[in-house]
Amino acid sequence: GPAPGDGGDPPAPQRGLFPPTLSVSEIKNKQRRHFMFLRWKQQQRKEKLALKKKRKKEREALGDNAPPKAIPKTIENQRVYDETTVDPNDEEVAFDEATDEFAPYFNRQTVPKILITTSDRPRGRTVRFCEQLATVIPNSHVYYRRGLALKRIIPQCIARDFTDLIVINEDRKIPNGLVLSHLPDGPTAHFRMSSVRLRKEIKRKGKEPTEHVPEVILNNFTTRLGHSIGRMFAALFPHDPQFIGRQVATFHNQRDYIFFRFHRYIFKSEKKVGIQELGPRFTLKLRSLQKGTFDSKFGEYEWIHKRREMDTSRRKFHL
Repeated sequence: GPAPGDGGDPPAPQRGLFPPTLSVSEIKNKQRRHFMFLRWKQQQRKEKLALKKKRKKEREALGDNAPPKAIPKTIENQRVYDETTVDPNDEEVAFDEATDEFAPYFNRQTVPKILITTSDRPRGRTVRFCEQLATVIPNSHVYYRRGLALKRIIPQCIARDFTDLIVINEDRKIPNGLVLSHLPDGPTAHFRMSSVRLRKEIKRKGKEPTEHVPEVILNNFTTRLGHSIGRMFAALFPHDPQFIGRQVATFHNQRDYIFFRFHRYIFKSEKKVGIQELGPRFTLKLRSLQKGTFDSKFGEYEWIHKRREMDTSRRKFHL
């Protein structure tokens, strides 16, 4: 019989309960593991929601004495400080901008005139992209290259008063690169291009753009390098936007990716305004900034993106 003081067999374990230390990843059966994982996620969501409701009740109870809401952490607001971040009142920056290659444009001494060209013998999609880009940038002209080197094109552009040269490169019929060269003295920026959407590929797109000069919005170009890139984009567009056209071209920098969008405002009432995307849209990532005009052999580089050395932290950005 049982020893004195012994309570017999231990109670049978209740079914469906895990040992407290077992984690979901240790379950061998894949379907069971997935099911338990979903259940765990659901539980987490419930707890999060309950906490949110509790906090809301506490805030309502405290009324005006409630502490200010905490700002959520994002990669952007935890960004590693960059010593080249531009202070708007910096005299050195002001002097640089008054004397840099874009000063004639900003002092209204030059009118932008843009040549848009392609890599050698472009295919259909790149051709359509260039044509659509030409409807976004006023006073731009598309020229298809046939075997003519860029170094030969640049003097011809300068002789014909072009202020900028845009080259769209492609790989397997897909636009994948953009070179922007400010004439006559540079600088030249090389971008990787991705996520290109032509007009017909944009859902709920508006009617074709009109010939009005669009407004230009440049977001988050905060460092000295970012400032230079922002000035390059600004110099592509004539000075005085025709607000009657309600068109706006946006270059939005987020985590060093530059998102381009082209919209039209739709005023629904005095208070309500909608926006309608006209397209095209694309994303750029700066690969290098070079002094002077395009020169792949002897060009002097101001900045080159070296991934292994520069991308050490997810919170470090260069623009």
